[in-house]
Amino acid sequence: MTTDWRTVVRLSGFGAGYFFAAGAMMSYWPVWLRDRGISDGEIGTLFMTRQFVSVGATLAIGFLAHRIGNLRGMLMALGVAAVLMMGAYQLSHTFLALLLVGLLWGVVWAPTMALYDGVLVNETRARGLVYGKLRLWGSVAFILGTVLCGTAVQEFGPPWTLYVALLGILVLAPFAFVLPTAESHPIGAARHPPFGVFDLFRSRPFLLFMIGAGFCQSSHAVLYSFGTLTWRAAGIDDVTISLLWGESVAVEILMMIGSGWLMQKIGVTGMIGFGLACGIVRWTGLAFTTDLPALILLQALHAGTFAACHLGAMAFIQRALPSSGVALGQSLYYALGTGATQAVIYQFAGLLYERYGQPAFLGMTVISAIGLASILMLARTWKGEVLVGNA
Repeated sequence: MTTDWRTVVRLSGFGAGYFFAAGAMMSYWPVWLRDRGISDGEIGTLFMTRQFVSVGATLAIGFLAHRIGNLRGMLMALGVAAVLMMGAYQLSHTFLALLLVGLLWGVVWAPTMALYDGVLVNETRARGLVYGKLRLWGSVAFILGTVLCGTAVQEFGPPWTLYVALLGILVLAPFAFVLPTAESHPIGAARHPPFGVFDLFRSRPFLLFMIGAGFCQSSHAVLYSFGTLTWRAAGIDDVTISLLWGESVAVEILMMIGSGWLMQKIGVTGMIGFGLACGIVRWTGLAFTTDLPALILLQALHAGTFAACHLGAMAFIQRALPSSGVALGQSLYYALGTGATQAVIYQFAGLLYERYGQPAFLGMTVISAIGLASILMLARTWKGEVLVGNA
């Protein structure tokens, strides 16, 4: 099936804006915080508290979406709120102020991605499209945001992290307006969804999936919090650092382009397991080297640790849940599978890094190994069937 460019823009534009902002903030937010006098331990606390709030917000908004639908309207409101939060960050200069704004940011940012992915998963299933080929435009935007932010920080200083991120955030509400309405379930079924949260929690395969995929994504905690700071301390310049971040997402794009073929070869659990195996290698390597050629090779493993795992996770939700349950499943995965574990691991990462520095990456190696064990058990118990509700 061919897809015209208008459909691609309509479905991918929101994600591109989101990931442009994420590229700037993920790679340089710790630098921005340090510029405002925040210590490494406090950075870990800010990430942890934001993640804990994100868990509750993602669950609440996901449950609301599961009940009433109207994902497009919710995404428009969250896009407007994100602009206001950027203004609040600009006015915040103390740890307490940044903590309070970060709590509000957690209410806005994480649920946005969960709902958008719910729209994308349902639309790709309904239209017979490949999820990865639409999602790759977000990865392209991430690279642009990262490189532009690195260049701006090197030329004008850390405050430009916020300004570059704002460019992506400003387009969220307009792109949300052109998304499909994407009701999470048929009209008339809103008050009686076919299953609920406890049905998913009683499903052993779903729990194993949450642990495996969630631990894979959470294992990025040290990299996202302290990767840029580690490389800066090793004498690597900001443009080169931004290119290292950009390279990791460039290989992610290649993974998404070939996602359909690879999914057929190794399956859903194989994709997630591949990501976890890459994590064991990647985090172990990053614990011991800042040599640029080695960093280039290790950053290429992002194609596994993020992209393969994410594609496998979206495919699992698409296949294991009926369309009426995708919004709920997505929200549980983002809130508990990644959000709750990241909240704990971000604080742990801050404490580890403050005490041990670069070897803190070894903690993420352990996280990846636990996740891999969970996915191996999932591969034995789930054979592609719909777990709950009506197919």
